[in-house]
Amino acid sequence: MSVEKHLIITGTSDVSWKDAIVQAVAEAAKTIDYLTSVKVLEQKAKISGKKITEYYVDLDISFVVDRDRD
Repeated sequence: MSVEKHLIITGTSDVSWKDAIVQAVAEAAKTIDYLTSVKVLEQKAKISGKKITEYYVDLDISFVVDRDRD
């Protein structure tokens, strides 16, 4: 039997929502083992003048709990 844990994280980018997702998952993978999935919960953006200047994504990332870890 496996157990998955979920974390809600926020990613940001000045390029795109996709870039914010990719960067957030890559950053989470540096400290969390056994990532299994990601779900986009919300997308937001900061507007300055008439232009989007920053993209935000709220993500639900899942990973398997390692029961054999000491």
